[in-house]
Amino acid sequence: MITFNYETSFQIENETLLEDWVASVVLSKGFKLGEINYVFCDDAYLHKLNVEFLKHDTLTDVISFDTTLGKLISGDIFISVERVTENALDFKVPFEEELNRVMIHGVLHYMGYKDKSVADKKKMRVAEDKAILSLIS
Repeated sequence: MITFNYETSFQIENETLLEDWVASVVLSKGFKLGEINYVFCDDAYLHKLNVEFLKHDTLTDVISFDTTLGKLISGDIFISVERVTENALDFKVPFEEELNRVMIHGVLHYMGYKDKSVADKKKMRVAEDKAILSLIS
């Protein structure tokens, strides 16, 4: 089950489409869908979580709290809509594409993808790109 929660005025217009997409990515990787909660917020909200739980005094676009058990993918994914907007401008991509990227990024972490090393970042990016292609094709 996937739920969308809002701590800002932002609202996703196509929740069902994105819910089906995330579920299909999870299943395509050989996992089962548990409970994924997306929380869309602003920079201040996510910064507070970043400091409190991760001891990082920086802005970020996404923080994932993983509660996966075995192959049952679950967790809470917090997304700063402000960061996504800025990143989309910086990377010269549409807002929706960047939003989809961070949405699936959190889920990919739950499936074992990492992003600390250069090699891991490359694998993560390939998986993100493949997932985004499955959404738009």
